[in-house]
Amino acid sequence: MGGVITGFGVIATIIVTGYVIGRRRSLGVHGREVLTKLSFDVASPALLFTTLSKADLSVVVSTPLLVTALSTFVVAGTFVAVGAVRRWSVGRTTIGALCASYVNAGNLGIPIAMYVLGDATLIAPVLLFQQLVMTPIALTVIDLSRPDTRPSLIRRLTSPFRNPIVIGSLSGVLVSAMGWRLPGPVVEPLSLLGGMAVPAVLLAFGISLPGSQLPGRGEERGPVLLSVALKSFAQPVVAWAIAAGVFRLSGPALFAAVVTSALPAAQNLFTYASRYQTATVLARESILLSTLLAPPVLMTVAALLG
Repeated sequence: MGGVITGFGVIATIIVTGYVIGRRRSLGVHGREVLTKLSFDVASPALLFTTLSKADLSVVVSTPLLVTALSTFVVAGTFVAVGAVRRWSVGRTTIGALCASYVNAGNLGIPIAMYVLGDATLIAPVLLFQQLVMTPIALTVIDLSRPDTRPSLIRRLTSPFRNPIVIGSLSGVLVSAMGWRLPGPVVEPLSLLGGMAVPAVLLAFGISLPGSQLPGRGEERGPVLLSVALKSFAQPVVAWAIAAGVFRLSGPALFAAVVTSALPAAQNLFTYASRYQTATVLARESILLSTLLAPPVLMTVAALLG
């Protein structure tokens, strides 16, 4: 479980650094907003472009992807159904559904896939599915539901293609699909910019923590606890049921499917919530709680299936 410990240790260190920066107000009152915009508009699109431009798109059509997609739709759909019954806002419901189903496949998934599963490529289907399907749909829904916009038909149809995250992802996929090899002077600056994405997200997350109440105790208690329960416990169980019961997976393939589904909610969801100024407390508390629960959940999965 060295990959689990290493991955969580790196994340915790950067978040604590952000917390100290927030306490000292080292970046001023707008530090979190600047880091959020930097990550959303510049660094994350660059990271997604450089990552997906080198991806093997053949893994898109695979059994692991189907397990990921079906388990994601089940738990996200459950949150959306509860949100509709409770009449939560579209932004709140969308962010909550993401927190319930969108796993930390990047800065946690890759080291865990490498050191726990023994193959870093096993996380590729999850990364591709989340960036090519989940992110465009969710951000488009949030963008079109904002009260300050009355989108025309053209705006509705073109909304996904004006989002920097989606643009970076689709551009990377295009380069990979065409088999293009980009020259060093193009790739290296993008790689440097992309390297800021994860630290900026984690620092912004840490900066938001000073002065915050304990998670799960405020007015977002219900959505937070629901999203955490779905992410930490329901999604791994659903993934196991689909992988074993529907696709008859067993052994290492079943173990990999359940481990990737047991990863906590991704920190970049806080960036999305902050960028659109919707459900930021829900995102922050859900990510924090699911991340704290992830080590014992992953160790339990390893003990049962590993």
